[in-house]
Amino acid sequence: MSDIGDWFRSIPFITRSWFAASIAVPLIGKLGLVDFRHLMLIPELVYNRFHLWRPVTATLYFPITPNTGFLYLVNLYFLYHYSSRLETGAFDGRPADYIFMLLFNWICIVIIGLLMNMRLLMIPLIMSVLYVWAQFNKDMVVSFWFGTRFKAHYLPWVILAFNFIIGGSFVNELTGNLVGHLYFFLMFKYPMDLGGRSFLSTPEFLYRYFPNRRGGVSGFGVPPTRRPAAQEQVGGGGGGGGGRHNWGQGFRLGGE
Repeated sequence: MSDIGDWFRSIPFITRSWFAASIAVPLIGKLGLVDFRHLMLIPELVYNRFHLWRPVTATLYFPITPNTGFLYLVNLYFLYHYSSRLETGAFDGRPADYIFMLLFNWICIVIIGLLMNMRLLMIPLIMSVLYVWAQFNKDMVVSFWFGTRFKAHYLPWVILAFNFIIGGSFVNELTGNLVGHLYFFLMFKYPMDLGGRSFLSTPEFLYRYFPNRRGGVSGFGVPPTRRPAAQEQVGGGGGGGGGRHNWGQGFRLGGE
């Protein structure tokens, strides 16, 4: 148990908080402490009865059943794996900027979820983080099932395509990819590569509550310099609840 505790405490703070909440909320629903229907996003109840907690709980809740348990565990792994690497890599020492990215992606996903009547938002938010990681590490070589290798830039779309081929839903993955692309485009691509105006910036109040560490300055200048490419093995894709899913595990084979 001490080893598990040491591992848990070693997870970066923001990722650790998100990871813990993504375990606690599904367990609360699984154990019946709260009716799981109160944890899902139901637009009419948000609009008409002001169930304002639902956009939050729908992002953390996932039904744990014999059919969905494996998908849930794989998404937990993706949350831990890619969020940890973003928080300690591209966003190292910039907790306010990372929280802003999560908030921006979450707000966009909630809006899409309300418009498209999506009940669960866990996978879209995780996929949006995975997409941003892939953009920061686009030249890293990753290995998919059966030894297929490609650059990390294509990983989010390979996961989406694989899920579609095996018959699962791809709506959650597509939503996460598009939201992640929107954040990366507005924050980096458009103002830096295309010379456009900056539409996104981290609010100052976040810097007051989560100040930069190691002498950093507020906001981003340029995307972090790429480190030497490494190889990474990643499992297959996942999909929305209720469909057929078959996500494999992933683990790093070398340093970034």
